Amino acid sequence: MKPNIAFVTGGYSTEAEISYKSALTIEKNIDTDKFSVYKIDITPQGWYYDGGNGQKITVDRNDFSLTIHGKKITFDAVLIGIHGTPGEDGRLQGYFDLTRLPYTSCDSATSALTFNKRYTVAVAAFAGINVAKSVHIFRHSPVTPEEILSQLTLPVFVKPNNGGSSIGMSKVNDAADLAGALEKAFKEDDQVLVEEFIAGREFTIGVFKSPKGIITLPITEVRSKKDFFDYEAKYQGMSEEITPAQVDEAIAEKVRSAAKKIYQLFNCGGVIRIDFIYNEAKQAPFMLEINTVPGQSEASIVPQQVRAMGWTLKDFYSALIEDALTRRNGK
Repeated sequence: MKPNIAFVTGGYSTEAEISYKSALTIEKNIDTDKFSVYKIDITPQGWYYDGGNGQKITVDRNDFSLTIHGKKITFDAVLIGIHGTPGEDGRLQGYFDLTRLPYTSCDSATSALTFNKRYTVAVAAFAGINVAKSVHIFRHSPVTPEEILSQLTLPVFVKPNNGGSSIGMSKVNDAADLAGALEKAFKEDDQVLVEEFIAGREFTIGVFKSPKGIITLPITEVRSKKDFFDYEAKYQGMSEEITPAQVDEAIAEKVRSAAKKIYQLFNCGGVIRIDFIYNEAKQAPFMLEINTVPGQSEASIVPQQVRAMGWTLKDFYSALIEDALTRRNGK
C-alpha cells in the first residue's frame, strides 16, 4: 500500500496567492508512483478536498480525515505548502501534533518563532549570528518616526513583523518617508520591524535535513532590478537570480556555515530558506530572515537550487515526504 499524503495549500492570509503558485509546481513533481496524494485547500471558508466535477469534500477536523464514496481516508504524513498563516506560523503544525500526524516543515514552536522577524533576529543575535540593528513597534504602543531615527541610521527597511513575500515592505532613504512606510506595513500586521540597511551582496540558501544530516543547497545571489528584493522582484521577474552564485569559495563557506548553524539553533525541520547580506567591510554574512515554508513556484529560488544540485524536484519532494514518514506514530 502506498502511503497516503495530504498536500495542504491555500491559507488565511494574502500569501494564499503564493501558496497556489507553489502548489502548481509541487503537484507536477510529487511521485505518485510512491505516494497517494490528496490536495487539500485550507481556506477561511473551510477545509476541502476537490473530488472532481466541482465536488468539494469537507475534511473532518476531528482526525484530519476524508470520507470519499463511503470510505474513510486517513493520512500517513502531510506535505505543507501554505505560506503565511496558518501553515507557516505554527498553528497548523500544532493541530497536526495533536492529531499525531507528521509533516514536512519545522515544528509549531520553531514556526511560530521564525514567523516573528524580530524574535528571530533576537534569538540569532544571542547565539552570535550577525543581524541588523532594529526597532520593534506595536500598533497599541505608537512610536514616532523621530523616536525611531534616534535609534537607527537611514536608510532603513520597514516591514510587517509577521508574514512574508515582502508584502507591505518599504525601503526608506529619507526621514520624510518613514511615516508613510509605517502606515503601509501596519495595513498588513499589528507589529512592524524597522531595520537598518546593511550594504553588501544578497545571498539566499536552502537548507534541509536528510538521514545523512543537514544539507545546504547551492547558494543563489539575488540582484534586484528594484531598490530592494520586494514582491515584484520576487514574483514578477524584477530580479536577477544567479544559481549557483558566482562567489569566492571562502565567502560561500561562511554563508553555508552560518546557514547550518541557524538550522540547528532553531531546531528546524524540512526545507527552509535563509536570506543573508554579505558585508565586505565586516567580511561576514548578516542574517535577514528565515523562511520555513519557502516558495516552490516556477519563479522561486529553492527549485532552482535543487536543480543546480543535480536533483529533480521529484527526488527532492520524495526526500521531504520520506523524512516526515520516519516520524509516523510519534517515532
